[in-house]
Amino acid sequence: MTETARLSAGDPAPEWSLPTDNGDRLTLKDLRGRKVVLYAYPAAMTPGCTTQACDFRDSLASLQAAGYEVVGISPDAPAKLAKFRERDAITFPLVSDEDKSVLTAYGAFGEKKNYGKTVQGVIRSTFVIDENGAIEHAFYNVKATGHVAKLRRDLGLD
Repeated sequence: MTETARLSAGDPAPEWSLPTDNGDRLTLKDLRGRKVVLYAYPAAMTPGCTTQACDFRDSLASLQAAGYEVVGISPDAPAKLAKFRERDAITFPLVSDEDKSVLTAYGAFGEKKNYGKTVQGVIRSTFVIDENGAIEHAFYNVKATGHVAKLRRDLGLD
């Protein structure tokens, strides 16, 4: 298995156009002029991913007040994302990357350790993209619990 290329501050954010949980398409270009927090998670409706999504949901108003839009990305089908949004009252877009091409382009899909085994999968990651579409921060292998609080500190919001 090969190491997935990782993004760094200053890199152009790979462009994407993906289906959302509500059947629309969202593109990175649609979000130009705003800062974007794009976070990659392995699977909707699993305990860690639910904790993380709810943390983003609960911090959304203050993130938006600071100029950030939040978008979640996973390989889940849009129908599963819609159930996740409904079940947990997720208030930001969830995009579906079923072929994992965008996750791979961001370095968020590849080799990872899961319960001591090396597997291919989604690497829980968060990307902060500036108003012009450049990577401001790329955080890999983040923890589901406490990540949003750490992100807020890293962004100088707390």
